[in-house]
Amino acid sequence: MTQLPEFSDDFRDDKLDRSKWLPFYLPQWSSRAASAATCATGPDGLTLTIGPDQQPWLPEIDGLLRVSSLQTGVFAGALGSAAGQHRFNPALRVREEQDAERLYVPLYGRFEMHARMELHPGQLAALWMIGFEDEPDRSGEITIMEIFGDGIDETGTELGHGIKAVNDPRLVTDFIAPRLSFSPERYHTYRADWDANGVSFYLNGQMLRRVEQSPAYPMQFMLNVYELKPMDAPPPMMQVDWFRGYRPI
Repeated sequence: MTQLPEFSDDFRDDKLDRSKWLPFYLPQWSSRAASAATCATGPDGLTLTIGPDQQPWLPEIDGLLRVSSLQTGVFAGALGSAAGQHRFNPALRVREEQDAERLYVPLYGRFEMHARMELHPGQLAALWMIGFEDEPDRSGEITIMEIFGDGIDETGTELGHGIKAVNDPRLVTDFIAPRLSFSPERYHTYRADWDANGVSFYLNGQMLRRVEQSPAYPMQFMLNVYELKPMDAPPPMMQVDWFRGYRPI
């Protein structure tokens, strides 16, 4: 399928391009201040990490988890409502109202990222897509890459990828994390090709597999690093050389 470039960022400016990315993590469930990312852009591209004074983003529900995240859209209901993106816990309620923003929310296409990461056990880096969720069941997830520090050793790396149904009754979770012979500390290209019939997943241009089901609604991107609990280790770090999106012709 022919693809036309429609989104690109090499993060070389001295500031994050706010017309493309929101530097918060699901701010409707917490706040923009409490979920703000620790990130930098410049000659080396984007660096995402966890700052030394960064606090857990939502301790009452998500415990001690700390996260730095960028996302390409946001949608939520009224203050106190249960309407909002990626409702991962039934206790979630909107704590801070958000103006709807659709910075990059495509329906189908090819998406790829060239990146490296440094992770220790208890840490995680991921690039994933979630439904914009302006309707509650438009909540499926396409995980392009997900790597836990616990899944890295001298034999290779467990690379999570696939589809998660979340709250979409039309989807069935089909997610795997096979061990592959690569080190995430080096730059690699992670890619997904999404069409009306399914999603194909790639590492460095080599197809890993295809999932024959497809969310049929616009989706936004989530790019993040997590620290699951306090630990005596350097913070997680992901460096992104570039990110690109293409739409089918």
